[in-house]
Amino acid sequence: MTRCHFSPCRSRGTLVACAFPKHPLQPQHAPTIMPDSSDPYFQTLFAERIGGANYGKGTEIYKFEKIKRAKRKALADHPERALLDFGIGENDSMAPESVRQVMAREINRPENRGYADNGILEFKEAAAAFMQRNFGVKLDPATEVNHSIGSKPALAMLPAAFINPGDVTLMTVPGYPVAGTHTKYYGGSVYRLPLTAENGFFPDLDAIPADICRAAKLLVLCYPNSPTGRTATLEFYRRVIEFAKRHEIVVVQDAAHIMLSFDAAPLSFLSVPGARDVGVEVHSMSKGFDMIGWRMGWVCGHERIVRAMSDVKDNTDSGQFIAIQKSAAAALADDDIPRRIREKYRRRLTKLVATLKRCGFDCAMPGGTYFLYTRSPRGVAGGPRFETAEAASQYLITEKSICTVPWDDAGAFLRLSVTYEAADEAAEDALMRATEERLSAIKLEF
Repeated sequence: MTRCHFSPCRSRGTLVACAFPKHPLQPQHAPTIMPDSSDPYFQTLFAERIGGANYGKGTEIYKFEKIKRAKRKALADHPERALLDFGIGENDSMAPESVRQVMAREINRPENRGYADNGILEFKEAAAAFMQRNFGVKLDPATEVNHSIGSKPALAMLPAAFINPGDVTLMTVPGYPVAGTHTKYYGGSVYRLPLTAENGFFPDLDAIPADICRAAKLLVLCYPNSPTGRTATLEFYRRVIEFAKRHEIVVVQDAAHIMLSFDAAPLSFLSVPGARDVGVEVHSMSKGFDMIGWRMGWVCGHERIVRAMSDVKDNTDSGQFIAIQKSAAAALADDDIPRRIREKYRRRLTKLVATLKRCGFDCAMPGGTYFLYTRSPRGVAGGPRFETAEAASQYLITEKSICTVPWDDAGAFLRLSVTYEAADEAAEDALMRATEERLSAIKLEF
């Protein structure tokens, strides 16, 4: 097997410290708040990575907490009006009955009671077989695949294998921040790559400054992209591989939504020649298999990177419950499960796009994911103006009990999810009618 060469002799830390010590994306320390008499004795002992002596004293509210508060207020102020919740970011259905039956059987077997550590071979073989069937990617299950307790821990652990103080992780925004958060925990910094509509929601790799490229260790991608819904192309992945080789950067491709691809067959990064030489792909059992909460995922790709993640993992957790791994293996063997889930969300998205278009939104069917990412309205005719997507989102939930998620990282956009609860297609249609009725009562301006 071709091995990737990761040069061990590059003096990255010194370069970063000298080249851009005041880079705006480097972690900035807030002014220290002096402890008062009510603080516990350990107030000054908190690590700087979580706020240091200021920990627990901040007043900024995370946007998802704002949404939760607004939802509670809308329900309290308008008990007669159902909340139309397009802000949920997790599957609305239980895992398939066939998977739950395996779990019911395996949970009572004494041989499954022990620690799983770095996973059971049965799951790794199932993941490898899944990759071969669906993407034509041949993997050694013993060395090129390892399970993780969901994809989130894998994205948190990979920086531990590569990031030293002063190193840089390249990350797309908007996006899932976990790898960036842990990069900062290890003394690194994050360089943000905006995903703009003008660039087709792909990062502009050519625009990254040379000193950032020299300091970068990781490039974290997510395709199909959450939240924009963009799917990757072969040409894009070829550019990523060439970029990674030229700058000696490790690629981490988050494929959590890969089985929710609508505009083309699901495309794995590892199916592109050269990809395995530069990185790994992180998979999840949540989105494509309705296994939200089961906490199962896997990392696959270059043997050395998988091994490094496994070493970190071995010192972090003791593996997922073996009965869950066996249930996940059964799910991976049934290609009809992701097919049914994909068609369900395709149907719902098609209805949502048509509904919003009739209400003035300029939107189109996403390439993948169960999210619709659309430009935010700028105001209401004869009413308030919205300087940000957050302002528009707060207006919609407060005035119309319609919940969305705002993104202002690369333009003002709203994210709507079709993971709302609806028992059948008739319930879906009723929800669309209610959405159109409420939005039509106001004239949104874009």
